[in-house]
Amino acid sequence: MKEYKVGVIGCTGMVGQRFITLMENHPWFRLTAVAASARSAGKTYAQAVEGRWALDIPMPQEAAGLTVLDAEADAEMLAGMVDFCFCAVDMKKEEIRALEEKYAKLECPIVSNNSAHRWTDDVPMVVPEINADHIQIIEAQRKRLGTKRGFIAVKSNCSLQSYVPALHPLKKYGLERALVCTYQAISGAGKTFARWPEMVDNCIPYIGGEEEKSEQEPLKLWGHIEDGKIVKAQGPSITAQCFRVACQDGHMAAVFMKFADGKAPSMEQIKADWATFRGPAQELDLPSAPKQFLHYFEEENRPQTRLDRNLEHGMAVSIGRLRPDTQYDYKFVCRSHSTLRAAPGGAVRLAELLCAKGYIEAR
Repeated sequence: MKEYKVGVIGCTGMVGQRFITLMENHPWFRLTAVAASARSAGKTYAQAVEGRWALDIPMPQEAAGLTVLDAEADAEMLAGMVDFCFCAVDMKKEEIRALEEKYAKLECPIVSNNSAHRWTDDVPMVVPEINADHIQIIEAQRKRLGTKRGFIAVKSNCSLQSYVPALHPLKKYGLERALVCTYQAISGAGKTFARWPEMVDNCIPYIGGEEEKSEQEPLKLWGHIEDGKIVKAQGPSITAQCFRVACQDGHMAAVFMKFADGKAPSMEQIKADWATFRGPAQELDLPSAPKQFLHYFEEENRPQTRLDRNLEHGMAVSIGRLRPDTQYDYKFVCRSHSTLRAAPGGAVRLAELLCAKGYIEAR
């Protein structure tokens, strides 16, 4: 496989830091450049994150000595140094959209962790195991942007990675609606307990914009391409309530699901579908893809965040407690790692898919 030179825009925040660690020893990707705001520009990466390193693993040595570029002022320089960039900046949405399009028009593909372009009609929002075919929309986007290499692709909201993969293989049975309650770790907000002490021994029943994302983004994932746009699916309908909980890493969801009358599969069939489900990420043997995507636990007290979030290097989804419900057909719980399966890890798998399919080329 070719080696790809990679840049990370927004390298100093928690998500940027996770991108940096995921590049260490990656078989395809080599970290080549990092960029952040003007206040970090000119420093070495180690200097820029001094006292701010938020992960429980060491900073990779290959990153420590890199000089941080100014994400805006040095955009042309950065675009010429790499084959593509990950983007995880902390800016207003309209500023993020402008910055990502700037890089795309400089012929630098952008694989974004940000939400700013998730509802742009010709920007694919992809979970590689679920809707890999949506990357075909990139050709229409390139026509709009007037680019040959440049484009923007995004990952979905992080909490979706727990319950949407579990629902996806069951759509064929006439899944009509789902009720979802998510219990989301503080790393999803880019925080640690040291930086957010009010979260210790606490639960906050509100995450700004999260319920709307949880209800609407799956419909784009399940949508189709028509006339150069991604048209969202009409269903299954989802209603969601989202909580921030005192957990460092790992998003959990309680899910209730209703099928069309007379079409609900048996519990045994659901478990069999989960056990055998494979997507394009597994078929292409992408480096970050879990070998077993969906894991079902028969124990009544599983999955648990601390025990199961690192399953398959944090890239798998854990499911448990499938049982009949009195108002819906079934209910279950599921869990995914909030920064590996979900945030930066989801973008890395998307980049691997784009490379494997030839949308990103090594120069």
